[in-house]
This record gives sequence, structure tokens and C-alpha cells, in this order.
Amino acid sequence: MGETRVAKVPRKAYEEELLRLQTELVKLQEWVRAEGVRLVVVFEGRDAAGKGGTIKRIAEHLNPRVARIVALPKPTERERTQWYFQRYAEQLPAGGEIALFDRSWYNRAGVERVMGFCTHEEHRLFLRQCPIFERMLVEDGVLLRKYWFSVSDTEQQDRFRRRLEDPLRRWKLSPMDLESITRWEEYSRAKDEMMVHTDIAEAPWYVVESDDKRRARLNMIAHLLDSVPYRKELPPVPELPERPPSTGYRRTPRDLQTYVPDHAAGL
Repeated sequence: MGETRVAKVPRKAYEEELLRLQTELVKLQEWVRAEGVRLVVVFEGRDAAGKGGTIKRIAEHLNPRVARIVALPKPTERERTQWYFQRYAEQLPAGGEIALFDRSWYNRAGVERVMGFCTHEEHRLFLRQCPIFERMLVEDGVLLRKYWFSVSDTEQQDRFRRRLEDPLRRWKLSPMDLESITRWEEYSRAKDEMMVHTDIAEAPWYVVESDDKRRARLNMIAHLLDSVPYRKELPPVPELPERPPSTGYRRTPRDLQTYVPDHAAGL
């Protein structure tokens, strides 16, 4: 169960390389937009495995109109009567867009399977239909990348404890997270079964070792960039036009507007 801890990437080296990779992500974004590419990136893994932090670093300098984070809540009563993949299909990107799935249709293979939120028959149907669904996406030209963030039981426990102690991050610790501690092996078996059925040639799974969050972020982003044949240069820098001379406009008097108090003045 417990695993040997890997050495953490030094912060300075991490920050320098992250900035370089984020610059490449901007180039990737511009290529996606210019070429009308549809890119889907699926992030899965155990609770506290580092998915959210990695997505945050990927999207940090990207245009939210191009790169969109998809993090769906639990399905509504109406959605429960739909074809399972329907609400996820509605979130797929159009041409020139990137969809970053913070958890995805694989909920059915993980938390729904382990926690009993779906029936055995629904789970088996998912395992049959998922490869078909993903092959349809790839055949239609969607670039699909799937990453599984793998964290050890000891590191997960430490992260849960740190969340519990930090009031700014305590909201991230849900009852479902706590339940996952006692169901570690059940989640392991569910993940293994999922991999057997959905690790297909057209859309393989890529495992990211994530006990060191910095290492995991760098490794995952570098792999994503290497896997996509994007154009590796930024678009031309536009020229900043000269501001035209004033035509007599006068600003509205300040006392006619309501300003926020200067909280910073008291620091």
C-alpha cells in the first residue's frame, strides 16, 4: 500500500519550467483557435491526486473563451433519465476550442461504481459503450487525451489532513473524499477494471505519478504538448496604435459616482 516518496522538484526549477511550458500552452491555444481544432483533455484519478491544481496551471494564462474547464455537478433528475453520455457530449468543444474535463464520464467507472450510485447493469453498459463513444470522437477528428493521476495512500492521507487544517481549503474535503479513505481497495479494483475496458489504441490512458505535485504538473503538461502537433510560434505581435487627440470630452465629476472604499489605505 505505502510507497517510497519521490524527491520533490526544487521550487525554482519548477517555476522556471512551468513558465516555459505555459508559454507553449499559449502557442498550442493559438494553433487550436487558428486551425479550428477540437481538443479534449480528461483528468481522472483519486481524490486529492492533484487534478485540480494541474488544470489551474494549464488554464492560468489561456483565454477562457478558447480553453474551458468542465466540472459538472451531480446530474439532475432529468439528466438521470438521459443517455448517460448525453450531458458530457453537450460539453464537447466546437472548432477552435479546448475542453478540460475535471472528472468526466468516467465518474460511472469510479465513484458511481464504488458508492453504489449506479446499478451493476449500468456499470457494465458503460464499460461496453465508453470505447465506442471515444472512438466516435476520435474518428470525427477530436483530439482526445486521457490522464490518470496516481497518488499513494499515505500521500492522499497527508493531503486530506492538510485540507482539514487549512480553512481556505477545507471546502475541498467532501464527505465523499473521507469515504474514499475506507474504500481504497474498492477504488483500486474499479480503476483496474476501467483500464482493462477503456485503455484503447485510439484513446489510451496516460498515468501521471502525482505524489510530488510539481513533478506531476510538469510531466503532464510536457506530455500533452509533445502529443499534439501544434505550431510552435506565437502569432505576430500587433502594433499599438497612437491615441488620437482629445475632442473635448470631460470626465464625469467623481462625486456623482459611488466608489468602493480604499481598504488598502489602512494596510
